[in-house]
Amino acid sequence: QVQLVESGGGWVQAGGSLRLSCAASGRTFSSYSVGWFRQPPGKEREFVGGIRRTGAGTYDADSVKGRFTISRDNAKNTVYLQMNSLKPEDTAVYYCAARSRTISIYSNEYDYWGQGTQVTVSS
Repeated sequence: QVQLVESGGGWVQAGGSLRLSCAASGRTFSSYSVGWFRQPPGKEREFVGGIRRTGAGTYDADSVKGRFTISRDNAKNTVYLQMNSLKPEDTAVYYCAARSRTISIYSNEYDYWGQGTQVTVSS
């Protein structure tokens, strides 16, 4: 079992930055790829990006490419989502998720989920 807890969400003005953290406990975190997803109000959950087990490669959705960066520190069992140049359309509940295989863009292919953290970007 892996338990995931997101933190770092909040309110920010457009153009601002936030850094989300996804802290893991349980089994060896370095064995898991981690994906970030978000769910805007009234919309379906969507893939934001992901990072491989070793952190050697990341994958970002086109909507956030160049603005969001994913990194991980396996020694701290934590994955980060650095969000810059935030836009109102980035407003959503952000989730991290883990799976024992490589990154997937599909939420139903992840085994473990955090509870989510709210990000609100005002114009």
